Amino acid sequence: MSERSDLYHSTYSHFNEHVLEAVRKETFGLDIGQNSWVTVDEYDHFVPWLGLTAESHLLEVATGSGGPALYLAKRTACLVTGVDANEEGVTTASQMARASNQSSRVCFRVADANARLPFDDNSFDAVGCSLFAHHLEPDELVRFTAESLRVARHALLIHDLVRHPAHLALSYLGFPLYRSRLTRHDAPASVRRAYTVEEIRKILEQGAPAANIEIRKFYLFRMGVIVWKPLTI
Repeated sequence: MSERSDLYHSTYSHFNEHVLEAVRKETFGLDIGQNSWVTVDEYDHFVPWLGLTAESHLLEVATGSGGPALYLAKRTACLVTGVDANEEGVTTASQMARASNQSSRVCFRVADANARLPFDDNSFDAVGCSLFAHHLEPDELVRFTAESLRVARHALLIHDLVRHPAHLALSYLGFPLYRSRLTRHDAPASVRRAYTVEEIRKILEQGAPAANIEIRKFYLFRMGVIVWKPLTI
């Protein structure tokens, strides 16, 4: 666990270096400050599901260094609060918000998503997380979902990997292209820890206080899960 923390610490602390910005642009086509393998097309595919407007307020959990949160605020004009357990990530995210003149609409703070979120009930229109759920054990995923629905008025959006043998093979085939220790460590480990569509549906249906759960699959072994909040919560 200490190695994993050190890898993330190093990645976030050097995130704004020009050479890493160039790598992200070459890799993804458009650099929005991605921490992991998320393209703009992919992000644009699932974000509209929440119907965010300029009056909406989204909580992004495991925001990392904040790039996608800033992109989301710029794209939809909504308010965004991002939380992450890594202080270096939050520091970098806050610096990026100031540099892009978005501090009035986007803020970041340190918070552990495995604990009670430091917000009142119904503080946000929705909660979102990208490539975070596979880090959680089934019981942790249920607790996180319940906590997200506590602070959200409408829904939780989970964007994550789908576990599949071909996906694991691809993660190893990409080793010659990976430029960081974090990616070489995290890519195959993340695929192994990821859920199948059937698994995540069963876990959430049995344990989460949801009115409805929608799951959609899309390319490169990804899925989007919308957990709608019951009106009684």
